[in-house]
This record gives sequence, C-alpha cells and structure tokens, in this order.
Amino acid sequence: MARLTTTILLATALVTTAACSKKRPEVLPPAPGEAPADTSGGYAGGGATTGAVTPGSSEDFKRSVTSDTVNFGLDQYDIDPTAREILDSQVVWLQRYPNVRVTVEGHADERGTREYNLALGDRRANAAKNYLVARGVSPSRITTISYGKERPIALGSDEESWARNRRAVTVVLN
Repeated sequence: MARLTTTILLATALVTTAACSKKRPEVLPPAPGEAPADTSGGYAGGGATTGAVTPGSSEDFKRSVTSDTVNFGLDQYDIDPTAREILDSQVVWLQRYPNVRVTVEGHADERGTREYNLALGDRRANAAKNYLVARGVSPSRITTISYGKERPIALGSDEESWARNRRAVTVVLN
C-alpha cells in the first residue's frame, strides 16, 4: 500500500512538472537593436504599407515644415528672424490641420545647474508657444515641457554641441 501511494505521488509530481514547463514560441522576438521582420505580407493594421506619409502625422509635419527645431543663443530665449521663419512654417502646417495637438519641448546645454536649465528650457518652450499662438494657433492645442539639459542631441563639451542643444522642438502628438 505504501508503494502504491509513493507511485501515485511520483506520477502526480511528474505530470504537474510537465504541465508547467514552458514551450518555445514559434517565432522568436528580434534581438535588441534588430528591426522586426515583416511577416504581415505587406499589410499592417488592415492597410497596405506603401511608404506614403499620412497627412497630419508627425512624419508629415517633419517633411512639410522648414524644421521642427528652433535654436537659441547662450542664456537666451528670444525668437530671432531664423526662428520666426521656422515657426511661421509650423503655423501654416498647424492651420492646415486644426485638430492636431503639439508639445513644444524646451532644452538647454549642459552648462549651468539643473534648476537653471529647467527654467531656461521652460522659457524657450513658452517663447515658441507664444509665437505660434500670436500667429493664430489655438493655445489649447499646444503644451510645453522643459527637459533642461537632460536630453541633449549633441554629446560633447564644445561650442558646436552646446549650440545644437539650446533648442525648442515642436513634436506632433499622434
């Protein structure tokens, strides 16, 4: 009787262990840094992927405007003639798509304290927003955020890198 009980317990343990084992997925996810393979046969979300840019999308914005980025001088947040040209092209696009919302991100270079750069990034983002609003874009469509020196696009401690990092970037929210 003890032998029968032991056999039943061992069989139950084996069945339970086998049921818990993981099965290898048929398709493995891509390794980090690899682009996923297109297994949809050219269709994504029910529509053909023709490479066309959707009107009113972030890609359309970047393709249609002079630039999505306004650069600033050291410790400055004023809108100069170059910035006006860039923001005017954004106004035209934003007026074409009145339901699109954007965020203006303010950035600073690595010099200065974290607090100072957050405040400067905020002034830069709001300067760009105020210009867009003054040109007819509804303020309810524009949010601002400051990243200060936390998100540089140019890594380096030289004037060229610092100049590229002093910026306000308009990002379309999809």
